[in-house]
Amino acid sequence: QVQLVESGGGLVQAGGSLTLSCAASGRSFSMYAIGWFRQAPGKERELVASISRSQYTTYYADSVKGRFTISRDNAKNLGNLQMNSLKPEDTAVYYCAARYGLSSVTRNAYDYWGQGTQVTVSS
Repeated sequence: QVQLVESGGGLVQAGGSLTLSCAASGRSFSMYAIGWFRQAPGKERELVASISRSQYTTYYADSVKGRFTISRDNAKNLGNLQMNSLKPEDTAVYYCAARYGLSSVTRNAYDYWGQGTQVTVSS
């Protein structure tokens, strides 16, 4: 199993940038695919980006393509989501999730979840 802790959220002006980090405490972090999800008030949790164990395969939601970049450093047990050109509609709680084996775009395919970190973008 793996335990995940997100950090890096906060308040930012529209057009600004934030970097979210996902620290994993378990062993064999490289065996897990990583996904970033977000949930705004009154809306369903949605996938933002995912990255495979090998880092070869990545996925981005259409709403964030060209603005967000997902990455990972397996040696440091760390995942990151770089968010640029932020918009008010990006405001949400962002969650890091892990899945043993292959990456997935399906929410319920992920086995482990962090506590979430709030991102608020002002207009």
